[in-house]
Amino acid sequence: MSLVIDLNADLGESFGTWVLGDDDAMLGVVTSANVACGFHAGDPTTLRRTVARAAERGVVVGAQVGYRDLAGFGRRRMDVAPEDLTADVLYQLGALEAMCRVAGTRVAYVKPHGALYTTAAVDESQARAVVDAVAAYDATLPLLGLPGSVLLRVAGERGLTPVGEAFADRGYDADGRLVARSAPGALLHDPAEVAARVVRMAREGVVKAVDGTEVAVDARSVCVHGDTPGAVGLAAAVRTALADAGVALEAFARP
Repeated sequence: MSLVIDLNADLGESFGTWVLGDDDAMLGVVTSANVACGFHAGDPTTLRRTVARAAERGVVVGAQVGYRDLAGFGRRRMDVAPEDLTADVLYQLGALEAMCRVAGTRVAYVKPHGALYTTAAVDESQARAVVDAVAAYDATLPLLGLPGSVLLRVAGERGLTPVGEAFADRGYDADGRLVARSAPGALLHDPAEVAARVVRMAREGVVKAVDGTEVAVDARSVCVHGDTPGAVGLAAAVRTALADAGVALEAFARP
C-alpha cells in the first residue's frame, strides 16, 4: 500500500451568521480542502475567505459540488435531470474558480458532496452528469470519489483521473459503502480509534466494517468531515499518527 496519503476536509460550509466548523484551524492540518460552492452550503464571502486562507497556507483547493439544497445541507437525494445536474456542477465550478483566481490559486480537483456523492457512486445517470461537467470544464482535473464506485469507473472511461477516497470518521458497511448517517455506527468520534484505522487504511489498504468484516479500501486521500464534532482534534490525531507510522502527507493534486 502507498505510504503517501492526502488528508482532506470539507470546508467553506458556513452561511451568513451561521458558522459550521473551524476552517482556520483545519487548514493548519489538512493538505487538501474540499470547498463548498454555494449550492449545498457556503456563501460568497465564506468561499472567498476560505480559498484565500487555503492559498496562504499552501493547501490545495478542490470544488465540493452538490445538489441545490441549502436547507438539507446537500444530504437529501434529489431527482435532477442529467443535463440540469451537469449545468449545476459547471455553475459551481465557475463560482469557486473565480474565488480561486483572485486568491492566486485554482480549483485543482472535484469532489461531489453528500447525497450527490453517494448517489453518483451507484447511479450511472447521475455519475455521467457529474463526469460530463468535469470533462467539459477541464479534463485534467482529478475526480475524488468512493473506490469501486460507478462515478470513478465512468471518470476513468472518459479519460479523467479517478482518485479513491477513504473516510476517517465514517463507518463502513461490508460492501465498502458508507453506513447511512441515520444508522448506528455511522460516525466515529474517538481520536485514537480514528487515527489507528486511518493508519491501517494507508499501510494495509483495509478497514473494519460495522459488522467486523475486513473491507479493502484503495484510497489516495482520506477525509475528515469539517462538521463532525471535534473535527480538528480528529484531523490532528490522524496527521500525527500517520507521521509516526512513516506515512507522508501530500496532496494528490497540484494547483
